[in-house]
Amino acid sequence: MIAFKRLLAFTKGYWLRITIAALASMAVGGMDGAFAYFISPLLKKIFQTQDLTIFKFLPLGIVAIFTLRGLSRYLNDYFMRTATQLVVQDIRNLLYARNMAMGLRFFGSQSTGTLMSRVLNDVIVMQEGMISLILGVFRDGISAAALLGVIFYRNWQLALISFLVIPLTVYPAQKIGKRLKSISRQSQEKMGDIASILQETFSGIKVIKAFSLEQRSIEKFRETNLGYYVFMRKSIKYGNLSTPIMEFITSLGIAAVVWFGGIKVMSGQMSAADFFSFITAMALVYSPIKKLNSSFNDFQRCLGAAERVFEVIDKKPEIVDAPDALPLDLVQGDVDFRNVSFRFGDAWVLRNITLSARRGEIVALVGPSGGGKTTLVSLIPRFYDVTEGVVQVDGHDVRSVKLETLMSQIALVDQETTLFNDTLANNIRYGKPGASDVEVQAAAQAAFAHDFISEMPDGYATNIGDRGVRLSGGQRQRICIARALLKDTPILILDEATSALDTESEQMVQNALNNLMQNRTTFVIAHRLSTILNADRILVLDKGEIVEQGSHEELVSRDGLYKKLYSMQFKNTETETGAD
Repeated sequence: MIAFKRLLAFTKGYWLRITIAALASMAVGGMDGAFAYFISPLLKKIFQTQDLTIFKFLPLGIVAIFTLRGLSRYLNDYFMRTATQLVVQDIRNLLYARNMAMGLRFFGSQSTGTLMSRVLNDVIVMQEGMISLILGVFRDGISAAALLGVIFYRNWQLALISFLVIPLTVYPAQKIGKRLKSISRQSQEKMGDIASILQETFSGIKVIKAFSLEQRSIEKFRETNLGYYVFMRKSIKYGNLSTPIMEFITSLGIAAVVWFGGIKVMSGQMSAADFFSFITAMALVYSPIKKLNSSFNDFQRCLGAAERVFEVIDKKPEIVDAPDALPLDLVQGDVDFRNVSFRFGDAWVLRNITLSARRGEIVALVGPSGGGKTTLVSLIPRFYDVTEGVVQVDGHDVRSVKLETLMSQIALVDQETTLFNDTLANNIRYGKPGASDVEVQAAAQAAFAHDFISEMPDGYATNIGDRGVRLSGGQRQRICIARALLKDTPILILDEATSALDTESEQMVQNALNNLMQNRTTFVIAHRLSTILNADRILVLDKGEIVEQGSHEELVSRDGLYKKLYSMQFKNTETETGAD
């Protein structure tokens, strides 16, 4: 009932459409009752009194009734489906917005396919369930009520006999509906698994091809798809199980009515025309009752999907503005970590980090993989909140300022080079929505991207495809740098921005980065130590702690972890050069 009430709350803005659909449904249902009611007197008039006038107009009346019935069905279906589509649109928008409000910890605990499935498949199941329920209540419910009125009017004794079987359908409907609700949740989870595989394989197709993993991927997909079929088979089984049960129960009522009604007709207690009218109404009344049962099953599936959707909608974002948060404007760019510690679950990732960086200063972070470098810089824009200690920007605790204004002071360039299926200009413009073409071009020139963009078929209007697949690694990275330049923030985070590039591309990107880092507080995470030799300060992180810090010359002069890392890379470079 809680999920049902919440669904109803989304329909408030569309009651006019729903009312029109409901009235049209009632017209359809009422016509069934009217047809059953008038069949008896019309037959008497035609065959007993030989009334040819009624007989002549009867075909026209039938055409008019069915035309009006068809029009009512059209209005019902149109306004009902558009209303539910608008409701689903609102739910999907809210669900997407809730996802976007979540922190990185949430996305790290959820598969992309599961999140996609809830936004796409679960909402569709909800829509179909809502349509089925509202159609059932108004069209089939009114039709059943009207026809029940007719049969009670014609002969209340026979009506009671036929009506007694209807309560017998309630128990199996409840049991089947409850089972369908559970199966719906599980089948939607399996659909999420399928979506995850599709997302992983399509985005990682190059690796799959390179390692000849096509057959393995196919087998994995088949296995997951089979798991989805198993749940859908159960859904089909239980969904259709109600049909033979309903047929058997209604046959008991029909058989009893035929028996007792036949006796009444043969004994003269009831006319054949009245009995025919009664049988017609009774035969018609079982059809909407069966549809109501089917609507109930669909609605149970709807509730199963709705619960999954509301689970996400009800999740509270981990990273939110404090009630008294203040805007952060025109910052200098000073960043301070004061005794900062951070953990995921029970595992400590950072311990007792204290450091300061001032405007124009380049602070490099190096160390073994898993040392906490990316997590450390992620605390500045509040991708995560510290477990202990405080991170400050210009003396303000980042948790005490408005998140949107904090993010407006920080630009990020990382190794993933996240680009969108859009034009080159718009991908750069993500750094400053609404930027002019002149500003976009200036940022591209500073990032050494203007020349290759100008050679594209449509220049800045060239669409670069999904994740920028039509660009080289160096080109993608320079577009990301142009985006950061356009944002023009006092704080810059570079997370292994050149790690995946060849030497020529790296040099071009490094030149662009040099332009980007001017007069900014810059944090650089580097795998290639050659890219951070000119850093003002180098911090060496190992197992979440700062084990060394200083300039390159100072650290090389010590017999510490940095020297060990640098020597290993230097030897590898010498070996590669000698081999060439």
